[in-house]
Amino acid sequence: MKPLTFRWLCVLSLSLPLLVWFGHVITRDGPPTPAEKGSTLRGYMRISPRGMDQFLDIHCNHCALVSSSGHLLGAGAGEEIDKTGCVLRMNNAPTLGFERDVGSRTTVRVVSHTSVPRLVKNESYYFGQSVNTTYVFWGPERNMRQDGKGLIYDALMKTAKRYPSTSMYAVTREKVESCDNVFENETGKNRIKTGTYLSTGFFTMILAIEMCDSIQVYGMIDDNFCRRAIHSPVPYHYYEKVWLDECKMYNFHEHRRRGGHRFITEKAIYAKWATQHKIEFKHPSWSP
Repeated sequence: MKPLTFRWLCVLSLSLPLLVWFGHVITRDGPPTPAEKGSTLRGYMRISPRGMDQFLDIHCNHCALVSSSGHLLGAGAGEEIDKTGCVLRMNNAPTLGFERDVGSRTTVRVVSHTSVPRLVKNESYYFGQSVNTTYVFWGPERNMRQDGKGLIYDALMKTAKRYPSTSMYAVTREKVESCDNVFENETGKNRIKTGTYLSTGFFTMILAIEMCDSIQVYGMIDDNFCRRAIHSPVPYHYYEKVWLDECKMYNFHEHRRRGGHRFITEKAIYAKWATQHKIEFKHPSWSP
């Protein structure tokens, strides 16, 4: 073997591990990918008096992701939703009294740190009666830290002690940071620097893609809906008696300089993901 050829082979052998590592780094915070059957979701840890030593382990062939939008009022989608293998809901969105439109089953409920007090206020219903529901809580480190100074985490731990049969999980700090990176990769904008707060819908969509083979999303508009001249106003939340117009709420947050959810931007991201995964949007129905 010629010396020059040998030298190039040595350089190549040393470079390959670096290239593999670099490829991992630049793709690890890309769009979520479905978990394999039987695999655990390592970004979600059990909240238990015994310690957070158990990962969320759930997989569904078909999922219904039910939004909290007023578009569901009058949709009559409840029976269809309840027939789906797994049903995901968000925050404190109720089913009682709205079964015809949103269904009654809840497999997983994803809850923001800001909505935890609402669930604790009615804990006998959420954690006592809804024993077949798995709860996934997310929030910033300051509220979810486990050193006795995390106000929301401490409240959830007390609740877990009172309702030991209820499955409660917390999104790990690493997973929250990963979601921040996903948002930045998809938009080119740093979440913190632009004063953006990810929505519960963003965390729910990521979890749904990870745990479900196919997803039907109910009550979620596309990112251009509010720009169109003709559309009827609907409540931001289907269950609020005194309601705010959904598009007005979306536009307000989209253009807030600090502390806003980028609901419209997030929906553009979901449209992109729907071209890569089996995601269907219903009530209203639209395609990416």
